[in-house]
Amino acid sequence: MNNDAASTVPEYIRTDALEQAINAARTLSRPLLIKGEPGTGKTELAIDVARQAGLTLHSWHIKSTTRAQQGLYEYDAVSRLRDSQLGDARVNDISNYIVKGVLWEAFESAEPSVVLIDEIDKADIEFPNDLLQEIDRMSFDVYETKQTIEAIHRPLVIITSNNEKELPDAFLRRCFFHYIEFPDRATMERIVHAHHPNIKQDLLRDALTVFFDLRELPGLKKKPSTSELLDWLKLLVADDLSAQSLGANDLRTVLPKLHGALLKNEQDVHLFERLVFLHRQRTRTQ
Repeated sequence: MNNDAASTVPEYIRTDALEQAINAARTLSRPLLIKGEPGTGKTELAIDVARQAGLTLHSWHIKSTTRAQQGLYEYDAVSRLRDSQLGDARVNDISNYIVKGVLWEAFESAEPSVVLIDEIDKADIEFPNDLLQEIDRMSFDVYETKQTIEAIHRPLVIITSNNEKELPDAFLRRCFFHYIEFPDRATMERIVHAHHPNIKQDLLRDALTVFFDLRELPGLKKKPSTSELLDWLKLLVADDLSAQSLGANDLRTVLPKLHGALLKNEQDVHLFERLVFLHRQRTRTQ
């Protein structure tokens, strides 16, 4: 790993509870199942664990159409049929048409590694169960070539979920579970300083006040996340905005500067505009 490149990556702030969860998963040789609000750093955790330990990261980002078999391997029958029609000699060896998946690559790695199965809850409900045996045994069969692929080193498997759907009980029993709580103000300050080490303290103080007050706004459809706060602060710093311009003393008086980084749908923007309007009306009548 390139140390110069690694040094430019912001520090990932781990709580004691999260550190304990990582160690527990390693001790038990179980997958680490991570849940938490979107934007709380679930995916970045796997990246950080691999970086800190100097391990290769094998990432598998799940979509609604992803099948469990794709993580093991796929047999490209279409290419083989096309090559046979063209008289290509490659068709005599079926292994030429086996496409290795993320788990295969991790299993045959000569060094220990980290496997990220990202947003597993996006897939079909049967997806987690279809991986139970392979993750438990750390091996699987390739039926086309009659091979058995066994892990040289058991990788640390980190699985993330946004809780879009319930995961099967049989799958949960085989995981060590950790829920990333939303950072409190002190932890959030550490996270911000890791990404923006030179931010002005008064700007950070007032920005965090606006951010946490906004998250407590009744009726908000989507609360702003850690990643959205970091984006907002990047914009504030780039525009050299002052702390006074944020209106931290009373969030009801003005829509936050560059609020498009924090509020991500029109319902929440309209809700906030309505609250500002009502507040101004009440102020005038007093």
